[in-house]
Amino acid sequence: MAVTKVLHVSDVHLEDGFPGVPFKAFLNKRIAGYANLAFRRRKAFAEAEKKIDALAAFAKEQSVDVIVCTGDYTALGTEPELAYARKIIEPLTHMPIGFFTVPGNHDLYLRDTVEGGWWERHFGELMKTELPEYAVDGVWPQVWFPADGLAIVGVNSARANPKPTHSSGRITDEEIEALIRILDDARLRERFVIIATHYAPRLASGRPDRPAHGLENADALLRASACAARGVILHGHIHWRYLVRVPECPLPICGAGSTTHDGREGLWMLEVGDAGVTATPGTWDQTRYVLEPDQAVALDP
Repeated sequence: MAVTKVLHVSDVHLEDGFPGVPFKAFLNKRIAGYANLAFRRRKAFAEAEKKIDALAAFAKEQSVDVIVCTGDYTALGTEPELAYARKIIEPLTHMPIGFFTVPGNHDLYLRDTVEGGWWERHFGELMKTELPEYAVDGVWPQVWFPADGLAIVGVNSARANPKPTHSSGRITDEEIEALIRILDDARLRERFVIIATHYAPRLASGRPDRPAHGLENADALLRASACAARGVILHGHIHWRYLVRVPECPLPICGAGSTTHDGREGLWMLEVGDAGVTATPGTWDQTRYVLEPDQAVALDP
C-alpha cells in the first residue's frame, strides 16, 4: 500500500469574542473561565487564527492525506465560538482523503452547549462512521477506514463539566464496551488502528493525570485499546507534545499538545505504510510549522 500521511493536531482554542451571548450564560463556571481567558489564555492564543492558516499551508507542503484533530476548538463552548472555529478550520477539512475529529472539554463546556446541540450544529458534518452498528451514543464511537491498512476510531471522552474546579472527562461504559467489540472486528484486525480521543490516558511521565483534570476511566480505555493488534492512541488536553509507552497497554500514546499555544506549539506527522509506521514531531519556528525528523519514532516497525 502507499504511505498515508496523517497529521495530528489539537487544542487550537479559537475565540473571537462572544457576540450575542447573553450575560446570564456567564453566571456559572464560565465567569471563572472568562477571567482566565482575559488575564492569561487569550494572550497565549492571540495568533491562533494565523497559525491555522500556516497549518493549512504546512499540510499542503507536506502532502498530508488526513488530519486528525483531538478537540478543544474553543475557550468557553459558546455557539459563536463554535461557529467561528468551524469557519477558521475550513481549509483543514479539505485534505485529499479527509478530516477526522472528536470534541474537547472546552467544546462541550456546559450543559447549555450540549443541550443546545451546538457542537453537532457546527461540526456534525465532520462526524463519520462506517460501522454504525457499533454506535452507542449518537455517532460514538466513530469508525473510519480512510485508506488501505488504516482505521481511525474516535471515542468521545469530553462532557459538560459544571464544577469550576474540575475539567475531568469520562468515556461512557457503553463506549468502552463498543470499542472492545470494534477492535475485535475482522475488518480492523489487519489494519493499523488510530484511537483518537481528547483526554490523555497517561501523562508524559506515564502516570495518570490528577482526578479533577484527567480521564476518570483512563485504565478502562487502556485495557480496551490493548485489544488492537497494532495502533496508537492520539489525544490532546495536555498542552505539551509528548509520546509515552506504558506497561498497561502495548499501544504508544501520542499527545499533540496544543498546536497553537504560544511557546508550546506541537503536532505529530504519522506515516502509515507497508514498511511500518513512524511518528515525526513538529513545532512552530515563529513563522511556520516544521518537522523535527531527527526525533522521529517508529510506532510499528
